[in-house]
Amino acid sequence: MALRRAASLLLRHRLRAPVPTPTRKTLSPFPPPPRRHFSSRPPPPVPASAAAIADAAEEVFEAARTTNDMLAAFSRLEAAVPASDKRLALACLKLGQHLEASGSADPSRVLSLALRCLNILEASPNASASDAVSLAMALHLAGSASFDLSRFHDSLSFLSRSLRFVSPLLPDKAAAFGEVSEGFDVRPVAHAVRLQLANVKTALGRREEALADMRACLDLKESILPPGSRELGAAYRDLAEAHAAVLDFKQALPLCQKALELHESTLGKNSVEGAHDRRLLGVIYTGLEQHEQALEQNEMSQKVMKSWGLAGPELLHAEIDAANIKIALGQFDEAVRVLKNVAKQVEKDSEIRALVFISMAKALANQEKAGDTKRCLQIACDILEKKELAAPDNVAEAYIEVSSLYEMVNEFDKAISLLKRSLGMLERIPQAQHMEGNVAARIGWLLLLTGKVSEAVPYLEDAVERMKDSFGPKHYGVGYVYNNLGAAYMEMDRPQSAAQMFALAKEVMDVSLGPHHSDTIEACQSLANAYNAMGSYALAMEFQKRVVDSWRSHGPDARDELKEAIRLYNQIKTKALASLSPEDSANALPEPQEQETDSDSAKAVQH
Repeated sequence: MALRRAASLLLRHRLRAPVPTPTRKTLSPFPPPPRRHFSSRPPPPVPASAAAIADAAEEVFEAARTTNDMLAAFSRLEAAVPASDKRLALACLKLGQHLEASGSADPSRVLSLALRCLNILEASPNASASDAVSLAMALHLAGSASFDLSRFHDSLSFLSRSLRFVSPLLPDKAAAFGEVSEGFDVRPVAHAVRLQLANVKTALGRREEALADMRACLDLKESILPPGSRELGAAYRDLAEAHAAVLDFKQALPLCQKALELHESTLGKNSVEGAHDRRLLGVIYTGLEQHEQALEQNEMSQKVMKSWGLAGPELLHAEIDAANIKIALGQFDEAVRVLKNVAKQVEKDSEIRALVFISMAKALANQEKAGDTKRCLQIACDILEKKELAAPDNVAEAYIEVSSLYEMVNEFDKAISLLKRSLGMLERIPQAQHMEGNVAARIGWLLLLTGKVSEAVPYLEDAVERMKDSFGPKHYGVGYVYNNLGAAYMEMDRPQSAAQMFALAKEVMDVSLGPHHSDTIEACQSLANAYNAMGSYALAMEFQKRVVDSWRSHGPDARDELKEAIRLYNQIKTKALASLSPEDSANALPEPQEQETDSDSAKAVQH
């Protein structure tokens, strides 16, 4: 490029040099010929070479800064170079990135520029490491534009290809692969690709996979930014918030604490960033049911925000959070007092006012004031209904909470109606797919609870598939839905299908909760019941024995559960003996080998 520019400058110098003055001639003795009169015209231009024109067009494009100037310069460059020229590919990339950053262009136009860049670069022979970087950036641009067009699967494909190009060029891998990126630091490109991948996977409901990409983003930022950077603190908080969103509060806690530590070391103990960290810490501690710590962090966050004069929605939400924590602590009157104070500060039909009445209903429901609870919920629903078009994601989430409060006051039909309404809204929001499985599972559970078993099954079956996609096949929530499906099949007198669901539930809970968790034991008990109903007594006794052993491991606290498990074991054994011939009974039914620690239980098993 430098050589081309130098050649261009030399060429211009030759073209612009003054024409040398001709030497004076002696006068001719002959009379001069008659003069012919010509119209005055400029001298014909000296034709410039195609290379010079292309170089000039490229320089103009590189110097352009505004959108209009870039578009005009791009058209000039487009006319000056061949359609397969790499300079045109890089110009497409630069223009597309500029249009995307400005937010003023149609994403389809950005996508078209990205694809044009890709076509040129992929058709170019002798690709170098710098071409690999350009390809990665073009694929990222195509993925980002596809995401803006809600073409999530296309976006995922582009971004995955981009990551394959850029990964070998990262500093820790470039040496191993023998790649050189000509001094270009590809880590910011890799970070942009990973971050967009996290956004796409979140939109597709694959939140567990998105967490892995966010973790990679954090690792890249740690390698790029100086230690103790404020931006690094924000990255830790973002990852903590993502873990909290999937209810993984144990992983979220140390990440948020690290964010607070970084912000306090760089900005001081009373920074706004630190206040945001503490508010999130309050949410995390609430999820861990450590309500005293949650309230402490919330109050410290509010104190800092008030000292900075931040009296906006952020502070009001923090006050509502504090009221909810007080409700969890049983401080209902204090919570209502806080909520009434917030209600005075907001507009009559605002979303925040709806949240205030939802929290107030929660306090009243815990005090068993059903009438007042319903009135507060109705006021909240009236406000939310007006906001459905403006903020469908927030309204859908609020409807879910309202439905849970209607459950508390035994208004199950109303709860189911709101959940169905919420599910219909969520299905129209691409980024909310992770919530659809939870809502479908809750609808199925409520229908099952109210005896509408045949209606419950489709919702539960749908919920299983959605939740597996969103949270992975071994998430504990998937296990609970399998368990409810098994219960539904048992109600429909389909014990074989029920046994399959209970077996899947137990498999998931063994991994996610552990084999001795009370819910895992209940799933094992349900499996034993299903085999008992099928007449498969040997299998029923095997799983019932596991239930006995698991409750025994809980010690004295599970004495009643252990006695009931032993009673059921003996009941199955009696039925099994009755179904066998006398000569087979001794070999078919082995006795439990473990010794009972409780004397009554031991006698029952021996009997």
